[in-house]
Amino acid sequence: MRRRTFGMWRQWIVLAVCLAVSGWAQAQSQGDWVLARWQNGEYWFPGVVASRTADSVTVAYDDGTRETLPLSRVRPYDWKPGTPVQCRWKDGSQWYAGRISAINDDGVTLYVAYDDGDREKTRTALCRSL
Repeated sequence: MRRRTFGMWRQWIVLAVCLAVSGWAQAQSQGDWVLARWQNGEYWFPGVVASRTADSVTVAYDDGTRETLPLSRVRPYDWKPGTPVQCRWKDGSQWYAGRISAINDDGVTLYVAYDDGDREKTRTALCRSL
């Protein structure tokens, strides 16, 4: 019985890995909205796939910058209410931690509830996630 249970777990793990990898590949076509790691940093920034080759993606970030990076540094855009983010309060230069409380239908306008109690209507171009 244990051997069969372990085999079932192994099948579920393989299936989960395959689905995760296929989800990343699907979100890397031209025009797809994605999150990418700017200059190999630790944060994910929103942008749109401008072009793709077999092993790299050019992302046009929401803040107006562009970068070509390996596929491994790009994933599907998955921000939704409740997602933890860091945003630049009032277009400033410092990042503040909070959570998305709502997203407009345009997908670009976010409402953020900051950890310090402040709230702000902002844009994806001013936010990043871990």
